[in-house]
Amino acid sequence: MSVVKESFQGVRAELAKDRNRFSVPKLDRIVVNVGTGGRKDDKAYKEMVLASLATITGQKASIRTARKSIAGFKLREGQEIGATVTLRGGRMQDFFYRLVHIAMPRIRDFRGVSPRGFDGNGNFTIGIKEHTVFPEISFEDVSQAHPLGITMVTTTDDDLKAFDLLKRLGFPFAEGQPKQRKGKK
Repeated sequence: MSVVKESFQGVRAELAKDRNRFSVPKLDRIVVNVGTGGRKDDKAYKEMVLASLATITGQKASIRTARKSIAGFKLREGQEIGATVTLRGGRMQDFFYRLVHIAMPRIRDFRGVSPRGFDGNGNFTIGIKEHTVFPEISFEDVSQAHPLGITMVTTTDDDLKAFDLLKRLGFPFAEGQPKQRKGKK
């Protein structure tokens, strides 16, 4: 059994000490997104984004298309606007470990992640400005860096429980607590 899997199971066992083990929150999946933005018509850029996502996550990315046309953004329905990868199980755990222990410490002037990225439903989203913080990407092969959006989806709908879970898994939060959203107690 891998060290990463053991640490995930250890945290779940620790959280289950004083409650029903089925009510213990867990990390369900991690979704990695890249929007092509203003470069939606640049085919070479899209191929570079797909290749880098596959290298970082170890899984082939799926292309996302626009659901409706918006004239102000020069966007047509069905136009390719980004790429996404959904990670579950062992790949999710390995990616989480590499993100927390290898990629984040490589970010310049890193002092922790703000806990304000919770959405009110127990999911946490962060943005990384450059994909080159991952060691799988070499600086020599990159013509242009692109940002990543990373969403950690938990099985709880309470931000404080999800915050506690991610903190126990070793996620490097800065000081503070997540704000409770309207409608939550």
